Amino acid sequence: MLRKLSSTAQKQLCWIILMVTSFQTLSGQSFRDSTKKALLAVVEKRAETRFIITPSNVVFPELLKGNETEALGYIEKFSKNRRDYLIRMYTKGKQLLPQAATILTRYDLPTELKILLTLESAYNGNAVSKAGAVGYWQIMDEVASEYGMKYIAKLSVAEKKKLEKQKSKKQLKLRKTKAKLADDRKNLNRSTNTAARYLRDRRRNLNDNWLLVVASYNCGIGNVWKAMERSGQLSPTFWNIKNFLPAETRAYVMNFITLNVIFNNYELFLKNKLNFTEEKMMITEQMERSTTEEYTEYFNK
Repeated sequence: MLRKLSSTAQKQLCWIILMVTSFQTLSGQSFRDSTKKALLAVVEKRAETRFIITPSNVVFPELLKGNETEALGYIEKFSKNRRDYLIRMYTKGKQLLPQAATILTRYDLPTELKILLTLESAYNGNAVSKAGAVGYWQIMDEVASEYGMKYIAKLSVAEKKKLEKQKSKKQLKLRKTKAKLADDRKNLNRSTNTAARYLRDRRRNLNDNWLLVVASYNCGIGNVWKAMERSGQLSPTFWNIKNFLPAETRAYVMNFITLNVIFNNYELFLKNKLNFTEEKMMITEQMERSTTEEYTEYFNK
């Protein structure tokens, strides 16, 4: 039959047979659709930055809440520079501070005021200041007299010299021993009761503004009133009059706040885990991420 076909027809027939044979060979294989795009998953490592925010965990005692913004910086600095002092005062005060707090409660006073005992004498009943303040709460002769305490008045320089001339060293030592026994300011219970009465009177003078009451314990009610007047405020806070108070009094009030706050967070302070401000920490990590890559494949003809 092929002989009857022309040369051109024979070539066409051979081409058709070849195409059919190729189709049969490839029929068992899967074809790729060249019109569609295939997605290849690629795993790669990338450096990623993220932030961890650690909030402040310092808890102020109830009496001092609202003073965080003004006081936290001072407290943080004090806690680092005076760490040994804070630990020593906390340890020494374990017995005396609860006793003082109990007495303050009887006079309807906040127990946070017990820290004044720490600031005034560091729990030393025999402490005597240069100004003549005596005992646990460093009470002056005038205040001791006003509140009916038994006390040994401070001798002037002239009186001391006269006494030294008249009496022997043995007699002077005897007088000191007698003063220790007779002076109520050197008795914790009696001196704390007097201090509580004094603070109760100051709260009335200062409308329960406790930081001003603390300031008055250091520099006197008169100086606080003058500072309030100079501030020009109708109802000034400690922060309004701070710059008009003596430097010693400013530090005294700030230390009162500091000791209260540290003692209120003592376990965290001891473990160096107090965060005074919100901290934002940047962390860079190597992260594995899955990406996609597009490609198009065509059959070669």
